[in-house]
Amino acid sequence: VLNQCKKLGYDAEVSTVHNDGGAGGINLAKKVLAATELNSNFKPLYDHSKSIKEKIEIISKKVYGADGVSYTQNAAQLISLLTEQGFANLPVCMGKTQKSLSDDASLIGRPTGFKVTVQKVKVSAGAGYIVVYLGKILTMPGLPKNPAAEHITVDDEGVISGLF
Repeated sequence: VLNQCKKLGYDAEVSTVHNDGGAGGINLAKKVLAATELNSNFKPLYDHSKSIKEKIEIISKKVYGADGVSYTQNAAQLISLLTEQGFANLPVCMGKTQKSLSDDASLIGRPTGFKVTVQKVKVSAGAGYIVVYLGKILTMPGLPKNPAAEHITVDDEGVISGLF
């Protein structure tokens, strides 16, 4: 893969985060940062000084194509609380159905003429962002039909096999 990327003129790096934790992704992260500086017209979608609701509305309208955003009472209260606690300057990460750019799984693709509903908001302070949940979604990752955990073994000497 690295050789093919090089032939095509792309800089690439192997990530070993599964084996080495965060240290295994440092070289890749450096290359990603360097790539953003090459002939890039990149600019953030919004200024971090905007309010949480403004950030949500910008993402919803510019990325998802929504006409607007509505908030449950709980979500509105949580946004107020996070603002009071000093988290309003954090970036926003939106969680929604994977089947649509709306919050409605039955609206396939990139629909138009819809509003998204913010159900819940939480801060991931360690990660440095606010998670916004649109619509009714499950946040637990799905398991495959054949989970990897079924193949993990420990031999008589305590050696674990089948983790990766």
